[in-house]
Amino acid sequence: MTDKLTLVLGGTGKTGRRIAARLEERGVAVRIGARSASPSFDWTDEATWAPMLANVERIYVCYQPDLAVPGAVDAIRKFSSLAVRSGIKRLVLLSGRGEDEAEAAERELQASGADWTIIRASWFFENFSEDFLTDTVRSGSVFLPPDEITEPFIGTDDIADVAVAALLDERHVGKVYELTGPRLMTFAQAVAEIAAAANRRISYQSVPVADFTTQLQAGGLPDDYVELIRYLFTSVLDGRNSQVTSDVERVLGRKPRDFADYARETAATGVWSIAA
Repeated sequence: MTDKLTLVLGGTGKTGRRIAARLEERGVAVRIGARSASPSFDWTDEATWAPMLANVERIYVCYQPDLAVPGAVDAIRKFSSLAVRSGIKRLVLLSGRGEDEAEAAERELQASGADWTIIRASWFFENFSEDFLTDTVRSGSVFLPPDEITEPFIGTDDIADVAVAALLDERHVGKVYELTGPRLMTFAQAVAEIAAAANRRISYQSVPVADFTTQLQAGGLPDDYVELIRYLFTSVLDGRNSQVTSDVERVLGRKPRDFADYARETAATGVWSIAA
């Protein structure tokens, strides 16, 4: 290993903190890119970008909150260009499956002149246990727009393992990977498996998107976040991603983790218990 750093943007988030931990276990020096880090990194403040790039060799690029939001494509273009001008050649981008805006951001990064890898990920297992849906699942009543739409949910540990391989191994340069779990599930099936693992009743009900977003607004969530959720549940979770791929096994030489294993291991932590 060189004495240069690997910058992990979103390094305190679901994928970023797992990637950072894996890199450090391999003896790779890591710099965390996040608003809470020192120095701070903020996608909305370009003045924070350049200081993060000093002595950096490679970057895991995770845009917050999502590549679908207005301004994301332009930010990826500017940041990847700055990184290349700063002498950084290796960029690994976390992207989404079936998102036109995300693919536009991918093209900007690919055109930067960097050695790139694109990782398109399905819906995270951990959306049920880290932040987004944790309290909803714990409440015992999950209300979401999807009905019979299936999604190949994937664990962030698998994403992290693929990202680390892409950062450290030149064989992944120029590759686009679509990461999925090993099977298709509806959201109702996922919640049922969580309920079984947690040994408690957790119901699932599909609600119209308009009603769901109205509830989010009533809960005080910012309009741009509500619009992002509306987009994801109407344009991305519409069946276009109802296919399983073999890319996790292609990169790692093993099958991806199954949702049932995630549900069982996560339930054992107590995160979904009523008293949590």
